[in-house]
Amino acid sequence: MRSSSGLRPPRAVIRGETTWGLQSALDRRGLGPVAGVDEAGRGACAGPLVVAACVLRPGDGARLGELDDSKLLTPLARERVYERVLARAVDYAIIVVSPDEVDALGIHVTNIEGMRRAVTALTVCPGYVLTDGFRVPGLPAPSVPVVKGDQAVACVAAASVLAKVTRDRIMADLHGTLPVYGFDVHKGYSTAEHGAALAEHGPSEVHRWSYANVATAAAAHGRRPPRRVMLSVAALGQTSAPMRALDDGLSQNEGSAVGHRSSSRGGAPIP
Repeated sequence: MRSSSGLRPPRAVIRGETTWGLQSALDRRGLGPVAGVDEAGRGACAGPLVVAACVLRPGDGARLGELDDSKLLTPLARERVYERVLARAVDYAIIVVSPDEVDALGIHVTNIEGMRRAVTALTVCPGYVLTDGFRVPGLPAPSVPVVKGDQAVACVAAASVLAKVTRDRIMADLHGTLPVYGFDVHKGYSTAEHGAALAEHGPSEVHRWSYANVATAAAAHGRRPPRRVMLSVAALGQTSAPMRALDDGLSQNEGSAVGHRSSSRGGAPIP
């Protein structure tokens, strides 16, 4: 039987564009087009998860001034890079995953599924896919996870900018309808200001009720989730006592938190 190592591409020598060398090496080996995939909002407790896939022309990493991990850019620089990526990209796709879906399936599941959707939505079929940090099974092309990929691979950095700018704009729009939370400033992440607003007002429908801090604030206000929620083990542990004070609408319907501890990214479903 042929070993799995025989299916791997030959080792490529990375040269030339040192910052974006991996993508260049794949292109030179004829393994392109290379698509990069990244997300924005995984760690936020409010708002959508946004996933982007992007295909750049070989060498475009050097031509896109300021291109970098979106988290390392100022908001104005991100906007400039965003427009340049849209103008130069061979192809791109942006997927917006609602808080409802995050709550129903868990953040890790929706993140992986969002990456699959983003790559599948490309009109150009990639020869190779590079993801930021962790393996994504089920992609329609060979893939490799790259540690700090948004700082090492041009197309991943481009995808991170597309995802981040798209999500920031969504959060700014949400601030217009829900100004008490300050989404225009913290973009739904768990800052001290956001925590104070959650404690005072309780969570909104755009919050992720499956997250521990949101579940805690909901319990303190005597509120039940407005939709099916997959509470994480951490959320169950922090809210078990106050949740029991509510009625059966918050009863767990698939095992205990202990039973789900081996898969803490999922959690226990709450109807």
